[in-house]
Amino acid sequence: MESNNTSNLAAEGDGGDSPPRQLPQTEAEVYGDDVLLEEESLSWFDPEKWYPVRIGEVIQSRYQVLVKLGFGSVSTVWLCRDLRRRHIYVALKVYETGHRQGDNESKVLQHLGSLTGNEVGRNLIRTFRDSFELQGTIGPHVCLVYKPLCMSLEDLRLYAGGKIPRDVVKPLIRTLLPGLNYLHKVAHVVHTDLQPGNIMLSTDNPHVWDELVEEEWDTPTPRKIMSDRIIYQSRDLDIPEDGEPVICDFGEAKVGDGPFIGEVMPDLYRAPEIILYIPWTEKIDIWSLGLMIWDLFEGKHLFNNRLPSREATRPAHLARMVSLLGNPPKDFLERSEYSVEFFDDDGNLKMQPEDVAGSSLEEEEDVLEGDEKEQFLSLIRKTLQWRPEDRPTAHELMSDPWLNS
Repeated sequence: MESNNTSNLAAEGDGGDSPPRQLPQTEAEVYGDDVLLEEESLSWFDPEKWYPVRIGEVIQSRYQVLVKLGFGSVSTVWLCRDLRRRHIYVALKVYETGHRQGDNESKVLQHLGSLTGNEVGRNLIRTFRDSFELQGTIGPHVCLVYKPLCMSLEDLRLYAGGKIPRDVVKPLIRTLLPGLNYLHKVAHVVHTDLQPGNIMLSTDNPHVWDELVEEEWDTPTPRKIMSDRIIYQSRDLDIPEDGEPVICDFGEAKVGDGPFIGEVMPDLYRAPEIILYIPWTEKIDIWSLGLMIWDLFEGKHLFNNRLPSREATRPAHLARMVSLLGNPPKDFLERSEYSVEFFDDDGNLKMQPEDVAGSSLEEEEDVLEGDEKEQFLSLIRKTLQWRPEDRPTAHELMSDPWLNS
């Protein structure tokens, strides 16, 4: 199988080469064609564009696939053993063929890996160990190799029943902030897709992966078997005892200080400058951070109006912002030639979509009371400022009263 390779791992060490492990003999549950499993459930899934990874296979004569860890919108992720380094597990991310996110993430990770020094927060940014391409049916697949990580903050939220308690959220965000500061001020990278699913918990305990592999060998996960591929169900991970939050998934990231132009950010997390086509900087990540804190702690989205297209969603999204934050400053609206479509000369909305909830932040927050509620809302308001320059930096947020109370 043809490939191009760029490696950051030494080929030797840790006891030399080890043989591949034999496939488990235990039979797995097999789903029928009527079940859409994992990546199959994506409306844009095209099997020709997804590489048919199989548990047990050895990729690049080096990485034996052992467990499926998960899937995303354009990729699958697998736990592998590095056969050239006997005791090392890695995570292998295999992108859909030809997708720009694969090329972009590879370039951003190369930039992050080129940085020297040991500044605070560097360890909270996921870097890669190896990269190569696999030739698929209709083109190459970008493959990235990382240190394996455990569950995401979104998984943790769901595991906790929909919302994460304050005594867990606060230290998580306090720990995360130096990483975000490093990303912005040292690496000069804007993530653009900061959300709970892209923050993962680390572990330094190799037995976590030993146990996961033994579980897969003893009780293989369900799967669908087709003529050209097997689609596996991902195996769940437990909460790591020693986990720190690590910023991951740089497929949409931008290198540089900006300002940048163009649409980025997932719909529910879009900052006002993105909606109004205003040039943007790393401060869009601060907006996302505020919404992420809200989602994790409150267990619900502040913005949830989604229509068939982004264009159709803009009026409702802006109306919801006005309801929660008040009217935007006129000097902010003057930065966008498109603001006249939505606001009059006094900064008032020209239309009020019928299905937009008109509540305030105080009404939306239903977990806290008294002074702590005011402190929490103060944090959210700081991050959700209309003007990007009015939002604090990640470093400034480290001293926030609610996070440190």
